[in-house]
Amino acid sequence: MASKKRIALISTGGTIEKTYDELQGVLDNRTSVLDVMLAGLQLQGVDIVRIPLMNKDSLQMTPGDHDLIARTAGSMAEAHDGVVIVHGTDRLANSGERIVALLGSPRVPVVLTGAMRPYVMRNTDALQNLTEALLAVQMAAPGVYVSMHNQVLQFPGVVKDKDRGTFVRADA
Repeated sequence: MASKKRIALISTGGTIEKTYDELQGVLDNRTSVLDVMLAGLQLQGVDIVRIPLMNKDSLQMTPGDHDLIARTAGSMAEAHDGVVIVHGTDRLANSGERIVALLGSPRVPVVLTGAMRPYVMRNTDALQNLTEALLAVQMAAPGVYVSMHNQVLQFPGVVKDKDRGTFVRADA
């Protein structure tokens, strides 16, 4: 029997992890919902190692946060078969570009993902995107990618297309 792949799952917050605060009447990054999401998936053949790095809306991320994400991805890439980073979509491309700048091409795939709508909403894209990222990290060649909305795009040169609500190649 083949050994299980060890996937590091770094959580940084973002829309995918927002929950509703009924006292304040807002969606906020207070608690992670990733364990609930993972519990609903069939994940035979992989061991997920959770790394709760931060829980921020990506619009609040600083250059130091992007550096921390990149350094953490690099260290996790040395010890795992792949790395998935759950990230807010507004600044996801900043972290992807920073990882490439800091690491070049890591020895394993590093896949960023997020959601345009929180997991707690009925019409969310969160579970689809997480599932696609977990598959992409097992199949892609070493490199840095974003996986969302039924596509996998490699950095550098990936940007968020706010009009279409997804990621595209900068030259597209």
